[in-house]
Amino acid sequence: MLEKIMQRLRIGNKEAKVPIVQGGMGIGISMSNLASAVANEGGIGVISAAGVGMFFGKIKDSHENNIQALRSEIKKAKSLTNGLLGVNIMVALTDFDDLALAAIEEEIDFIFAGAGLPLNLPKFLTKDSKTRLVPIISSGRAAKIITKKWLQQYNYLPDAFVLEGPLAGGHLGFKKNEIENEDFELGKLLQEVLQAVKPFEEEYQRKIPIIAAGGIYDGADISRFLKQGASGVQMATRFVTTTECDASDAFKQTYLDAKEEDIVYIDSPVGLPGRAIDNAFLADVRSGAKHPFACPFDCIKTCTKEEAPYCISLALYNAKKGNLKQGFAFAGKNAYRNDKIISVKELFQTLFREFQLAI
Repeated sequence: MLEKIMQRLRIGNKEAKVPIVQGGMGIGISMSNLASAVANEGGIGVISAAGVGMFFGKIKDSHENNIQALRSEIKKAKSLTNGLLGVNIMVALTDFDDLALAAIEEEIDFIFAGAGLPLNLPKFLTKDSKTRLVPIISSGRAAKIITKKWLQQYNYLPDAFVLEGPLAGGHLGFKKNEIENEDFELGKLLQEVLQAVKPFEEEYQRKIPIIAAGGIYDGADISRFLKQGASGVQMATRFVTTTECDASDAFKQTYLDAKEEDIVYIDSPVGLPGRAIDNAFLADVRSGAKHPFACPFDCIKTCTKEEAPYCISLALYNAKKGNLKQGFAFAGKNAYRNDKIISVKELFQTLFREFQLAI
């Protein structure tokens, strides 16, 4: 198995047998089914909190639905695995604070927090909390800002960082002109972040693991970034075409049908560039066609509801359910390489073979 030849990933007092974190994918793509399957293989399975309540209860109670749905998904995942589990909570969510508190109360192993700087996240912990905190960043500067803030205000050192590069799917923490700029290549960013956290590691005599993410697709990628100093990797796109992924078959088929040229940038209504699989819905948006909507969710702080041509939460919800005429699929740069549906166990075995060949 992978754990026999790969280093383990230790975050705080928790240790994953395999240094692979399954990236959180909303809306509804990575929930308890996928997360528990990954955890059962020795990795860290992650539930996405984004829009989780859209699959529970009534839309008019969206905020309460989100909290109760997240609690339910955590409980369900725990019933399916004894492995390590996390939740991905976007800082830009209007109910970020309540979701973080709920996850900690449910004793989730990790909170992965990105789409903004989670400057106040440690305030939700108590001395008995079992949850470890992992910000998602895109630069050494962000790592420094968060670490200094947490130490000054909470005397808390980040348990790890996920460094997400510009080849990731979904919302990206880069400007459009940075996405294809080689200065922002993941390997270079990794060295920058390793140097940024080094003084804190030396002062506090504690390692801060860096988990490389964005465009990591196969065992050779895993090997390369571990050699460059990462303690682990985060992968999302490759988990979409697994039998356990919580997306519909139609959503998965979108990945299988995609060609390299179909992977495009979009301007998201939340004010960030994103990467998705092109389709008629996105072509309609580009052409200027409007999709008027009354915002039923108020889910993202940065969403320009008055100007947006569509509701991104509803579009992603539709896609998850298989209605690609009224939505689209977020995807990483390498999504077109997915060519068949396999189980999570088979995927880990494939990654193991690829890793062995690489080393």
